[in-house]
Amino acid sequence: MAPEARREMVVDAALPLILEHGERVTTKQIADAAGIAEGTIFRAFPDKDALIAAVVDKAVDSEPLEAALYAIDVSQSLEKCLDAAVAAIQLRVIDVWRLMSAVGPRFHDHSPSPKPPLKGLVRIFEAHRERLAVKPPEAARRLRAVTLATTHPLLNDAPLSSRDVVKQFLYGVHARSGQC
Repeated sequence: MAPEARREMVVDAALPLILEHGERVTTKQIADAAGIAEGTIFRAFPDKDALIAAVVDKAVDSEPLEAALYAIDVSQSLEKCLDAAVAAIQLRVIDVWRLMSAVGPRFHDHSPSPKPPLKGLVRIFEAHRERLAVKPPEAARRLRAVTLATTHPLLNDAPLSSRDVVKQFLYGVHARSGQC
């Protein structure tokens, strides 16, 4: 097996174990899950910390989320597009939070740094520009912020559903029956 393929296989096998055991996971557990000898891990990674860092790096990579956002059919209504987008973002928030909680603070330097709005999300807003009061990149930034704030387990007892996030984002809490 090529070295990069071996690394990828070990990382994929390690993720669920790290979620379950945190940084206390053993290389033997990982090797057993990957169906390889324990020494094979050390041909791919210098030590267990490097392996955990590789798992964190893969988990925070935004490319799979971008791909999911680009897969959304923008010919649907804005609400349907945003429901699908928020569901994808929520899944990422929960997955990254679970992993970062499992590995502890030593690996938090691998957490994602603030980034510009997701291009796939901007694309959705551009397709529905006529419904916006702000420019698409600003709408994307705001939706991502609302989604994070209403999804993150430390900020909420029970996260809002993707549909409720979209309704909150698009229509707010105002009853619209009277003047402000």
